[in-house]
Amino acid sequence: MPARPNTSLASESHGANPGDAGSDTTRATAAARKTPRYYRPELDALRFFAFLCVFITHRNDLAPIDPVAHPWYHAVTMSGVFGLPVFFLLSAFLITELLQREIAATGRVDTRAFYIRRILRIWPLYFLVFFGMAALNRFVPGAGADSAAEIFSFVAFAGNWFITFNGWTIEYPVIPLWSLSVEEQFYIAIPFLAVLSRRNLVAVNIAVLVVAYAVIAYYAARFTPSQPFSGQWTNSFVQFQFFAGGILLSLGLRGRQPDWPLIVRIALFAVAVGMWLVAFSVFGVTSYDAQSSVGEQLAGWLLVLGGAILMLVSVLGMPTRYVPKALVYLGRISYGMYLIHIIFFWIVFAKARPWMTEVTTRAGVPGWRDNIGMALAFAATVIVASLLYRYFEMPFLRLKRRFTSVPSRD
Repeated sequence: MPARPNTSLASESHGANPGDAGSDTTRATAAARKTPRYYRPELDALRFFAFLCVFITHRNDLAPIDPVAHPWYHAVTMSGVFGLPVFFLLSAFLITELLQREIAATGRVDTRAFYIRRILRIWPLYFLVFFGMAALNRFVPGAGADSAAEIFSFVAFAGNWFITFNGWTIEYPVIPLWSLSVEEQFYIAIPFLAVLSRRNLVAVNIAVLVVAYAVIAYYAARFTPSQPFSGQWTNSFVQFQFFAGGILLSLGLRGRQPDWPLIVRIALFAVAVGMWLVAFSVFGVTSYDAQSSVGEQLAGWLLVLGGAILMLVSVLGMPTRYVPKALVYLGRISYGMYLIHIIFFWIVFAKARPWMTEVTTRAGVPGWRDNIGMALAFAATVIVASLLYRYFEMPFLRLKRRFTSVPSRD
């Protein structure tokens, strides 16, 4: 694979005053001042693409697309669920890159600072959204968590296991938050794994892949049509394959970036999308049950993983002139968009459907009701996520820099 060294790393000092935050903060700030910055705007654009994939999939929950009348549209929207693995893969890739650079710069991983950075990045908005929806649930039933077991599970970042063992019994707007539990479980382990030798780290992640596919085979072998929900999609061991893939990709590239012409990148990205379509349409990989044989499931999940890796590689190192600034910005706010988008779907399609039907019927375009509803939900998501990013997330992100050894985008 043609590759070039990472020439985008430019030194950048952060002038934050550590104050009396402690010696760890002082060391992190000092290291950040002399360590090259690592930021790839094209990966923010990929984040937005991953969000968009998940967004169009969730439209099917409340405004399903007829698979007979529109088979291709249905297949594209349903395979969009694989945007979530891209989030996982990208997270593992970037964190591995940053931790490897931290080790090179300081000789160690500051575990305390790592956890503080992750807490400041994830927890404030997560808990604002979760408890905000729970409060709204008192006035608008169905808007948020309302059982002690559900609340405890999501507060303890075990929401994915709650769904795995209980099914999709949670309130609809809470659904996307299960993936943050998987992400947090990864964060617990990664600073300890990062200090392993390259060979041992590769071995550990290959073992993770073996376990993931053994679990997938287990679910496929026990699948029965009478009990379509298996818990496979929300099982951490299944999703850990994407974190392992991101770590192995980072280790394999060793800081290099593909140096491909734009046409090659587009072709590879298209192949990746095609792999997802085959995984869904041919091998029956979905987010709700196994649906096919052991062999088909193993092949399908390998295509999902391969497609996610190919997407990341196809955009990594892309010249910034080919990356629209609007997509980069939307990628920056994609965390907030991901957390809140489904509540707007719920408002539009579950609460405002009669009004939407009346308006589109009077306008003479009743067939456009669901597409207009999706556009409204998207616009509301972008607006609210932008406000949350600017006025709620940014103060925590600025504080996060005090504990940063390798400067990155936020």
